[in-house]
Amino acid sequence: MTTNPIEYLEEPYGDFSALIAAHGEQRESQIALDDGDEKLTWGQVDALTARIAAQLQADGLQKGQAVAILGTTTVHYALAYLAAIRAGGCAAPLTTSAAPQQLEAMMADSGAVHLFIDAAKLADMAGRTIAPKHIIMLDGAQGDHPDYRCWMAAQGAAPADPDCTADDPFNIIYSSGTTGTPKGIVHSRQMRWRQYAGQPHFGVAGQATMLSTPLYSNTTLGLFLPTMAYGGTALLMKKFDVKGWLQRAAAARATHTMLVPVQYKRLMEYPQFDDYDLSAMQLKYCTSAPFSAELKAEVLERMPGGLVEIYSMTEGGVVCLLLAHEHPDKLHTVGVPWGGSEVFTIDEEGRRLPDGEIGELVGRSRTMMNGYQNQPEKTRDASWFDADGSRWQRMGDIGRVDADGFIELLGRSKDMIISGGFNIYPVDLENVLMEHPDVAEAAVIGVESDRWGETPLGFVVAQKGAALDTDEVLAATNAKLGKTQRLSALHVIEEMPRSHIGKLLKTELREMALNKVT
Repeated sequence: MTTNPIEYLEEPYGDFSALIAAHGEQRESQIALDDGDEKLTWGQVDALTARIAAQLQADGLQKGQAVAILGTTTVHYALAYLAAIRAGGCAAPLTTSAAPQQLEAMMADSGAVHLFIDAAKLADMAGRTIAPKHIIMLDGAQGDHPDYRCWMAAQGAAPADPDCTADDPFNIIYSSGTTGTPKGIVHSRQMRWRQYAGQPHFGVAGQATMLSTPLYSNTTLGLFLPTMAYGGTALLMKKFDVKGWLQRAAAARATHTMLVPVQYKRLMEYPQFDDYDLSAMQLKYCTSAPFSAELKAEVLERMPGGLVEIYSMTEGGVVCLLLAHEHPDKLHTVGVPWGGSEVFTIDEEGRRLPDGEIGELVGRSRTMMNGYQNQPEKTRDASWFDADGSRWQRMGDIGRVDADGFIELLGRSKDMIISGGFNIYPVDLENVLMEHPDVAEAAVIGVESDRWGETPLGFVVAQKGAALDTDEVLAATNAKLGKTQRLSALHVIEEMPRSHIGKLLKTELREMALNKVT
């Protein structure tokens, strides 16, 4: 490694652990991690991750072996993640919102022999089988389980060089499926390096990054890792709230942030938003859920700095960037393929379609997963192979590529409604529902129909203070739709079901429809 870690990041591949050590030496007194309650300098992060990594190795951690982490986002959680990588292991952050039986399955599937956990999640797992042999507490000893600060190697300890290669695993990100074993998405060290190294859209030396989504989420890691790689400060929030985010972002002079659309929406709706000084903000990012053109436009107008929308999957495949501040006429899209990504569409039989035609998006990039952990059949199911046998990732989204190469999304392929033999894209219906002045949010799903096979069913959330007339909204919407698109019914609900990172959960809407709960 060169003496300058920023120059090192221009290399086609490098050692993430070496970056931590270099920043610990060169930025010793700069804050690296700050969760609002505790702060750690780069010198402390370097020393502590070295001691944790050394103890992991002393406990028998093998190169590439998973280290499970389960708990609230804190500086302690971040240390465990970074130390797992530094020890030559594979970080396996587990979804805190998953059910105990799902967490059991994740731990067993990962093959982890170490679990870093906090007291709240340990209590949730009471009576459950915890596969890892070593259970280390992130927030104070519990019974036979030591606190990591007492468990780690002695002061001054350092791990042995694990001699990792580009193909060795960096982390496993688990999906939060509702049945069976959630899929573990394996990222290599090379893949991660390509995501954060030498990428001016994601990292600059010494940036101060506000992160308010959980560290188990790839959404968060997508900006946390560049922040660490470039020797910045990660400002971690244990739980997002609008006022708290604004206060910390202003006080810390945050330069970068990752937010999901629902968080941007709540910020824009906050009456005192314009009272906070966000002038240090250089770049804002968004991913993980549909981001309306109207909301993008408002964020561009009211929040300082550029706005970058990222379209991709945890699995990799297509990677698109929309530099919204540079392309205000393309806010209805998710941008153009980036970093060598390639994309096209296929029909329902898996045949490649001509440019510009609507179909399922398929792509490949330099940042694709190795595959699903222990599930080769699911890896195959999520793949499309060309005549040469090369693997492409099926994105699961319906879309099209416009004449300028920008990608427009029309919805998830699994959400597409086939009614009377016609394909109906829920987003088209949702956009019409959103034209009604009393509708704040809208979602459309397909439900079984004896006559048509499937028929569209709508859900809406009313604007604050509005009394929605369901029949009137339904009639007004259907009057603007084609005969094959018309909604069969409309339900008003108090709020849309969403995941911890703001993704709309249409599975829950389908359950509500089945149970006739509105």
